[in-house]
Amino acid sequence: MVLFGLAHAVGAGAVRLAADAEPLFLGYQPSPASSPYPGVSCISVNDAVVHGIPGRYALRHGDLVSVDCGARYRGWSGDAALSFIVGEHPDPRVTRSDEALIATTRAALDAGIAAARPGARLGDVAHAIGRVARAAGYGLMANHGGHGIGREMHEAPHVPNEGRPGRGLVLRPGLVLALEPMLIAGGTDAYVEDPDGWTLRTADGSRAAHIEHTVAVTEHLPEVLTQLARTRAMR
Repeated sequence: MVLFGLAHAVGAGAVRLAADAEPLFLGYQPSPASSPYPGVSCISVNDAVVHGIPGRYALRHGDLVSVDCGARYRGWSGDAALSFIVGEHPDPRVTRSDEALIATTRAALDAGIAAARPGARLGDVAHAIGRVARAAGYGLMANHGGHGIGREMHEAPHVPNEGRPGRGLVLRPGLVLALEPMLIAGGTDAYVEDPDGWTLRTADGSRAAHIEHTVAVTEHLPEVLTQLARTRAMR
């Protein structure tokens, strides 16, 4: 995926898709959206949780950045996101807070991936993600979560970031899910929409992190598809 190494390349140049990969976000317009999405990636900064439109804003030391990117390659879709800090905030307490938020978001994703095993249920995955986030005191953006993915970017089932174990769809080998916890530092689940019709921000102005992987349920262990091949060991 194009995201790997991006955190080290911010400000250093452009990030390109493979020549034969098709960007999934550009021109995408789900039914609630008033206009097609105008970018190849979503770049959400600080209190923006998801769907931030890339623009002329110059990143500063201490910004918390979440980048989400999707592509279709040889007929199959992949979706991934990462969060990182640009340099260090002038107040080290902010940097430490952001680092904890990102680490917990990653841990929540890892818990969801570990739960995506054959015979488990969708509620087990949702519960695993939500339990990590809530235990740390963070909010989970309301009404948003992961999704099935395959020939199209968004397919059934919807994957909540919180749920009851033992409930929902039984996971079978061959099912592919995009898991994406979206954690809010202030503990609220509420969000507001920018006038651009896309960017979603925390309602309390606190910072947010968003990390995502595309994960295949196999006959044995889940396999993360949106990692570099050399590190894509099944968990």
